Amino acid sequence: MRYSMISLGVLMLATAAPAMAQDASETEPASPITVTSAVTLTSDYRFRGLSQSNKKVAVQSTINVNHESGFYVGTWVSTIDDEVSLPGYGDVEVDLYGGYTKTLENGVGFDVGALYYYYPDGAKGLKTDFFEPYASVMYTVGPVTAKVGANYAWSGQSGLADNDSLYLRGDLTVAIPNTPVSVLGHIGRTDGQLGVLAPTGKYTDWSLGAEIAQKFVKLGVQYVDTDITNDAGYADAIGADPRAVFYMTLSF
Repeated sequence: MRYSMISLGVLMLATAAPAMAQDASETEPASPITVTSAVTLTSDYRFRGLSQSNKKVAVQSTINVNHESGFYVGTWVSTIDDEVSLPGYGDVEVDLYGGYTKTLENGVGFDVGALYYYYPDGAKGLKTDFFEPYASVMYTVGPVTAKVGANYAWSGQSGLADNDSLYLRGDLTVAIPNTPVSVLGHIGRTDGQLGVLAPTGKYTDWSLGAEIAQKFVKLGVQYVDTDITNDAGYADAIGADPRAVFYMTLSF
C-alpha cells in the first residue's frame, strides 16, 4: 500500500517536480515476503467428515508466511475435544506446515508440502503426533477452480504406529460472477490408520456449501456427511453424522 501511494503521488507531481519523481522511483521495492493471518469461529470442527470438537463450537487461527518464489510456512491452531472426539489428545491441535506452490500461465497450478500434527497438552505417554506430506494439482478456468490431491502418512510414526494412511481428495470452487458468493464442493476418501473408526477401515466424506466474502470477513456454511453407516447410532457416536457447519473468518 505504501509503495502504491508513493507511485500515485509521483504521477500527480511529475510535471511540477521531476526531481521528486526521480527520488520516489528509487523507493525500496515491496518486500518479497508476505505475512497473513486469520481467525475462524466454527460451529463444529470437522476433519475429513469427523467431528474433532464433539460437535461443539471451535476457535481456530492461522498464520502464513509466503515468499514471492512460492515457498511458504505456517501454523494452524484449533480447539478440540479430548473427552469424546479425541480421547487423551488434550484441548488443542497445532498443525505446522511448509511447502511450495506455483500457478502457471495456462491456469494450472500445483502445491506440495508437509504437515505435522502436534497435540501439546495430550495425555502423558499417549502417542499422538505425526507427519503427513501432501500434493495437489489445480486448474482454473474463468470462475471455476478444480483441485485434486493426496495426503500420505507412513506407519511407524508416533501417532501412526500400525498402518499407513492415505487420503485422496477433490475440490471444486465456483465463484458466482458479479457477486461475493462462491459455491464449494468436496469429496475425500480415507484409507488406513486414520480411517480406523470406520468399520471397514476406509470411508468417504463429502461436503457442499457456499461462502460470502466481503473485504476481510468471510461467512460460510457447509453440509458435511460421510458414508459411515449409523447402525445402532454408531456414526452419531463418533461424530460422523451429517451436519450443517457454519463458520465466520476474519482475515488480517
